[in-house]
Amino acid sequence: MQEIRLFATDVDGVLTDAGMYYSESGDEWKKFNTRDGMGIKLLQKAGLITAIVTQERTRLVARRAEKLAIPELHQGVMDKLSVIRDMATRHGLSLREVAYIGDDVNDIEALQAVGFSAAPADGLPQVLKVVDYVCRQKGGEGAVRELAEMILLARPGTKNTNKTH
Repeated sequence: MQEIRLFATDVDGVLTDAGMYYSESGDEWKKFNTRDGMGIKLLQKAGLITAIVTQERTRLVARRAEKLAIPELHQGVMDKLSVIRDMATRHGLSLREVAYIGDDVNDIEALQAVGFSAAPADGLPQVLKVVDYVCRQKGGEGAVRELAEMILLARPGTKNTNKTH
């Protein structure tokens, strides 16, 4: 896992709890976890390229990506693997240098192709069967942070700051 140079994530069910909240006036709301956001920032600080690849297309997700300074935002994506492959190519990377976390059937092809794949604890059973790692945390509840810390700890020269004495 120490060769990972690009981290990509789905949104609904990974960065969020998979709920879609609508107000009477038709506004859509999503709940993002700030710890997941910090995990993304830590990956960026370590030099990884970060990306969001989602089938949905909302201004909410664009605002979250903007707030986290995620350089690769891809919304309305039906073929996630081709987008991930294109990103890797543009950055001079192989797919084995890519980590991807997803939770649903439309993520499976991409999850099977990347160097390291993960799913939140509450991902669909058919997804949990194909990933390299199933997070202890659920989507929207720290799964992205958990994976980010794993990636960072696998990098040479990174010390484990989570030790208990």
